[in-house]
Amino acid sequence: MEKHIIIEGIEYDAALIETAEKAVAKNSNGKISMEDAEILLEMIKNGEIYSNIEKATIAYIRENYRWVSDADVWLRTEVRKWAARK
Repeated sequence: MEKHIIIEGIEYDAALIETAEKAVAKNSNGKISMEDAEILLEMIKNGEIYSNIEKATIAYIRENYRWVSDADVWLRTEVRKWAARK
């Protein structure tokens, strides 16, 4: 069973949010790195579908966390390619 978290009345994937939190905490620059983006992508792919909650969560993470620019672009591109095949 998936666990969700409610932030400002919107449901998000708790595991993805937790992963983003840990990523920024461990990186000295406070940004989500390419390695972290790869982990997020694997978490999305694990479910075999890109659910609306996952979409909302990734949008939330992209908007509310700092990213290494290459990681953000890479994740968006890879998610689009993967989702298009589904």
